[in-house]
Amino acid sequence: MSRAEAADLAAPGAGTPARPNPLWSLGLLRDELAVTFRRWRTLALLGVLAAVPILVGVAVRIETGDGSRAAGGGGEGPAFIAQITNNGLFLVFTALAATLPFFLPLAVGVVAGDAIAGEAGSGTLRYLLVAPAGRTRLLLTKYATVLVFCLAATLVVAVSALAVGALLFPLGGLTTISGTQITFTEGLGRALLIAVVVALSLTGVAALGLFVSTLTNSGVAAMATTVGLLITVQIVDQIPQLHAVQPYLFPHYWLSFADLMRQPVYWDDLVKNLELQALYAAVFGSAAWARFTAKDITA
Repeated sequence: MSRAEAADLAAPGAGTPARPNPLWSLGLLRDELAVTFRRWRTLALLGVLAAVPILVGVAVRIETGDGSRAAGGGGEGPAFIAQITNNGLFLVFTALAATLPFFLPLAVGVVAGDAIAGEAGSGTLRYLLVAPAGRTRLLLTKYATVLVFCLAATLVVAVSALAVGALLFPLGGLTTISGTQITFTEGLGRALLIAVVVALSLTGVAALGLFVSTLTNSGVAAMATTVGLLITVQIVDQIPQLHAVQPYLFPHYWLSFADLMRQPVYWDDLVKNLELQALYAAVFGSAAWARFTAKDITA
């Protein structure tokens, strides 16, 4: 069912809506995805994310044009940049590490913050809450749409980085952080797994943004609040005196995806990260449901 059909059902004289068939929820999700990914704002966010690997790749290429190696070392986060000149596949890991602390969660926060508040602000929310939808179904659809955006945004960064890495640098087997050699095919597999882990790392931000979106009828206010909370938590996570609370902050284990480039893989921090994201998703998802189901919809 499209938004236009929902509006027709909600219009006076439309009568009692018919009971939806089992595929109606998939149709609602498809419609939400189409609306989200057709917005110029969404396309602009994805464009900026795609540009980051290009800028990093070109910068490394210019810096190492004389045959020197890029600065970096240690093997974690942006330190992958030291390996890009040897293998363009490392640009994928570098780009994800560079965008995860700010650019990716910023994009997700904008989309999630606008999910409910944007509809209320534009006056379309009440038309989406016709009988076949219901508040719970609509909220779950909105969250699923944001999660799809999380994956799409991460893959945009990864694919852009892989294309630029293949164009500017050699490809082949690569050396893990542990010093062992793996094939290019296995490296691609790990790059895909890392992209999935990065996308899952954004589920907590998505739930937080959705909760904030239920608190206001202004999409701009919801987006600004979500981004502000994100920046505040990032700052708190960097203050040494607050180390006691840092393991409970959703960005604390974000860069643990680097452990997937070890042989064998170190799973401890990866598991902690995914468990923490699941906790945030459960807490703020429940809070969003409690708020949205009790909210007085006037627009």
